[in-house]
Amino acid sequence: MSRNPALRDHIAATVLDAAAAVLAERGEAASMADIAAAAGVGRATLYRYFPNREVLLQALARAAVDELGDRVAEAGLDTVPVAEGIARLTRAFVGTGSKYVAFMRSGQKPVDPALVDRQLGEPLRGLFRRGAADGTLRGDLPTEVLLALYTGLLEAAFTMATQGGLGVEQASAATIAVFLDGAGGTGEV
Repeated sequence: MSRNPALRDHIAATVLDAAAAVLAERGEAASMADIAAAAGVGRATLYRYFPNREVLLQALARAAVDELGDRVAEAGLDTVPVAEGIARLTRAFVGTGSKYVAFMRSGQKPVDPALVDRQLGEPLRGLFRRGAADGTLRGDLPTEVLLALYTGLLEAAFTMATQGGLGVEQASAATIAVFLDGAGGTGEV
């Protein structure tokens, strides 16, 4: 095992990024050998860092929550209008989507559900409550319904961005538009 902590961290991060991409694409069909190959490391190296699939999935879950939590914190939700906050969050979530998709498809439980709610759920609910209060969002739907609808759109956007041929920006733009404006047409054909 490497004695250089920076190199060790770099290799672990590389493996997690590769695991996220492979698991997002192939789901449960992805093997540890597939992940090692995608990361450009040998299977022995992969197992040195992550002794089994469960440990790898737990590390991936932690990385997904930490990365998304950082992005939510950086979004400055309290300093921008609600629509801009939703746009920032959407781009952040879709941009880190492969880790989240891999985590969701793995069936893993969050490392710490209270931490996930504190880092991700509460900021979203706060933004949605503010949006309902200022008229940006529908006030007749409970915050939890808005959250469920938004996260459903995000999951679809992750899939489109990782497998469906849309880029992060296109998938983000579609999600933002549908969430904020609905799917109704302009009447033009």
